Amino acid sequence: MLAVFETLGWTPTGRVSVKLSTGEPPASNYLRPELIEKVVDAVNGTIVECNTAYGGSRSETAMHYQVAEDHGFTAIADFQILDENGSMMLPVNGGTVLTEMS
Repeated sequence: MLAVFETLGWTPTGRVSVKLSTGEPPASNYLRPELIEKVVDAVNGTIVECNTAYGGSRSETAMHYQVAEDHGFTAIADFQILDENGSMMLPVNGGTVLTEMS
């Protein structure tokens, strides 16, 4: 990713969010912090995620923060759950199944 930024001659500015999955225990299907740490540092990013709508250990804020810590994300960057204080409904224009989404 850093090579892409360099090749494009682009440097992210302002408040930069790095959206990724912190992983659902006990699965190991997430990017390891050591693989993304340099990119997050280079953009002075905050790792962001939202609580899941399907249950599990990332559906509630306190447990979600714990998963992020257990998987090493809070050790490499600031981490924020974007909907920790609630969510809002947004319209889905032209949706065939959904008319709104949280």
